[in-house]
Amino acid sequence: MSNLLLADPSTRGHRSQLCQALMVSRATVYRHRQQENSAAQRDLCMRAHIKRIASDYKDYGYRRITAQLQREGILVNHKKVLFWMRKDKLLCLPKKRFIATTDSAHGRPVYPNLRPHICLCRLNQLWVADITYIRLARGFIYLAVVLDAFSRRCIGWALATHLHASLAVEALDMALSYRPAPEYHHSDQGVQYASQEYVSRLVAQRVQISMSRKGNPYDNAYAESFMKTLKYEEVHSADYETIADVRESLPYFIEQVYNQKRLHSALGYMPPVEFEQKINNQYQKSPYLTVSL
Repeated sequence: MSNLLLADPSTRGHRSQLCQALMVSRATVYRHRQQENSAAQRDLCMRAHIKRIASDYKDYGYRRITAQLQREGILVNHKKVLFWMRKDKLLCLPKKRFIATTDSAHGRPVYPNLRPHICLCRLNQLWVADITYIRLARGFIYLAVVLDAFSRRCIGWALATHLHASLAVEALDMALSYRPAPEYHHSDQGVQYASQEYVSRLVAQRVQISMSRKGNPYDNAYAESFMKTLKYEEVHSADYETIADVRESLPYFIEQVYNQKRLHSALGYMPPVEFEQKINNQYQKSPYLTVSL
């Protein structure tokens, strides 16, 4: 009630009496009102920043948005961000999982699952691979990817209108053109990864082959997580019409957005490229350094 009386010009005659009753000076009351106005302005500015980041990264939750704000020099805690995201209805809604494209009903040899025995501690130690589909206005196009499991960076990808082994091989060849072969390679038991063409490339590079248990997507969680991010943050919002649309936009998202900008909680809220640069810089200072994830 006192603030309303002080804010109303028609009650100016009562201000001195009110201040005396509250045992405060007018300057103290006016300073308090200025602080309230300043806090309101800061909240408006904060909400604008949160809405901007939520618009750019539609799958970001409140923790990633908090991390991005802090990277931009805006001091805020996650509870405040969560409060405003709830108020502005910006929290992500759970979405249905995508349909698997794995065909493991083949007679080719499969390899044991080595993933539980690998302690990730360096770049180029373990690559993971997977395939998914992208729905078009008419039909589908398929995407094969290869990721460095330590940095989560996508280092190889390929697009095709078929699910032949050559799709997966093309993504692998792209990764091998950028980096030396890894120590381990992990995938599902799909016919593409069990094919002679794919396996022979890994064997020639002396890569130890690992495959998930049949029907268990959790064994290849890093690749599954990448595909989920790709679908929710790019594919579902892009609404591709043609194959040309996918070929034009998807490489940009992978290389410029996912690899260079998207924050990963497992990497200390850094993008993969920045994380790799940090690891390489630390390695140059201390060649025997290892980091476990």
